[in-house]
Amino acid sequence: MKKVRIGIIGVGGMGQGHAETMKRIEEAELVAVCDCNENRAKEVAQKHGVECFVDYRKLIDSGIAEATIVATSHYFHPEISIYAMEHGLHVLSEKPISVTVSQADKMVEASKKTGKVFSVMYQMRNKGVFIVAKDLIEKGHLGEIQRTLLVNPWYRSQAYYDSGSWRATWKGEGGGVLINQAPHMIDIFTMLAGLPRKFQAKVRTRLHNIEVEDEVSVLLEYENGAWGYYYTCTNEVPCIPYLEIAGDKGKITLYGDTFKFFSTSVPISEFTVKNESMWASPETKEEQLNIPETDASHGSIIRNFCRAITDGEPLVAPGVEGLKSVEFINACLLSGLRNKPVETPVNRDEYDNFIREMIGKSKGKKTVKTQIQTDPNIKK
Repeated sequence: MKKVRIGIIGVGGMGQGHAETMKRIEEAELVAVCDCNENRAKEVAQKHGVECFVDYRKLIDSGIAEATIVATSHYFHPEISIYAMEHGLHVLSEKPISVTVSQADKMVEASKKTGKVFSVMYQMRNKGVFIVAKDLIEKGHLGEIQRTLLVNPWYRSQAYYDSGSWRATWKGEGGGVLINQAPHMIDIFTMLAGLPRKFQAKVRTRLHNIEVEDEVSVLLEYENGAWGYYYTCTNEVPCIPYLEIAGDKGKITLYGDTFKFFSTSVPISEFTVKNESMWASPETKEEQLNIPETDASHGSIIRNFCRAITDGEPLVAPGVEGLKSVEFINACLLSGLRNKPVETPVNRDEYDNFIREMIGKSKGKKTVKTQIQTDPNIKK
């Protein structure tokens, strides 16, 4: 089996996790690591017996690797990914692919221009429930979507936010819960229901001592007139997601790991105009579903990325799909912090000006107790 030679750029908590994961991916071979912290880069390189770099350009230009995993802080994803693709390397970017939609556009364009494989680490797309949900929608079992709902609470302590100078700052991260914790489920939400056309958001910092948002509430409107609602925060326990997508012919619900699909005997729109009984409503039934056992780990995306390079296997999470979640995040922040409705596609120049303004207001942290740990709850 041909192995894809991969260099990891950024070996803080997540990058180190990917290095460990690659030990069990037979399609991948870790050949180099790079980090702006020279001591960290040397330590990780020595641990895995690979080449060490401090400048990502030197790793890319060395010819050692044919692909790279970009696991740096968000702002550097576009710069590194575009340089890599333009210099012959395939790219797997951590989420989100960028802070701004204008930079995401450039990454997608670089992939198209160079023909290089470009993927994003959205491993939750491989969960059995979301594979089934996507199939139900694509085959028309829900009919036209009429309403959506995603409530996706998270919890983070102040100690978490104090663990790095870059965390929860406009200058270091480009946002709060939306850009850090929320992207995975935003990706699932837009994959299933599409990207909303209009956003009316409320954004605030309710509980933590941080300069970015820890709570978001958004009213949504879709191209076909359907309405939706989205909520996320880092202030709740237990962190159980609730997803609902209602269509003309059925409804899917997800609460935690419990997934259900309800079908109607006839489309609601048809029953509403043809039925003559005052109190009647369409019959519904819960359909029995076969949820496959799947691997929804980081390793599953790395394996798929490698097979796309060697065998042309379709990507589970194409980089171009990563643009949707960035668009969603940008629309929420622009709407909430400008206190106005925002439509997609988001005005690129307006958002670039907005993020520059927020970076200009960003303040350094006075209390930082540095900790570098990979989230123990993430399936590698």
